[in-house]
Amino acid sequence: MTTGERKAYKREGEEVRREAMIAAALELIAEGGIAAATVRAIADKAGVTPGLIRHYFKAKEDLTRAAYQALMERMTQASALVLDTAPEGALARLAAFVAASLRPPVVDPAAMGLWAGFIHRVQRDPLLREVHRTTYLGYRDVLQGLIAALPRDVDAATLRAEAIACNGVIDGLWLEACALPEAFVKDELAEIGLRSVGAILGVDLLSEAGNTE
Repeated sequence: MTTGERKAYKREGEEVRREAMIAAALELIAEGGIAAATVRAIADKAGVTPGLIRHYFKAKEDLTRAAYQALMERMTQASALVLDTAPEGALARLAAFVAASLRPPVVDPAAMGLWAGFIHRVQRDPLLREVHRTTYLGYRDVLQGLIAALPRDVDAATLRAEAIACNGVIDGLWLEACALPEAFVKDELAEIGLRSVGAILGVDLLSEAGNTE
């Protein structure tokens, strides 16, 4: 084995341990809120020592922020995953992304509970607020890129405003879908999202959705 291979293996092992700590923190927060995710509890659940956690994260707050970032990035990635197999047309790709954002696994009551556990701290923790800003923009940038690909002639300011508005619609419907899943029939909110986003943009996304499933 070469030195380069040993280093690669070490980095992989460190990343796996770090991800296990983040996963343990998210499980504990889901069960009892952020207060339940103590260093000792995270260590026990992850099967590591508290000292090892402090090796990766200087303070519990650093691990908490990493956990929130992982949660938010995971949801964006789940929405964007459909783009790997979506048709090439810009309308179809946007429709696939919007619909995926309003269906499982992105729509997940447990994920909403986790999000709620973090969000009330965003105003009090500037670093957590920065994580929120970065992950929010990460999703919105993907959405804006898909909107920009539509065959229309609009300026940058309009594209930005449209992305903000469409993101707001998707966020609101996501919250409803997660909070009261039993109140809606299958794909009802995805169809509402497609119709609403399409109305904002002046395009028909609902008819395209059938080609993306």
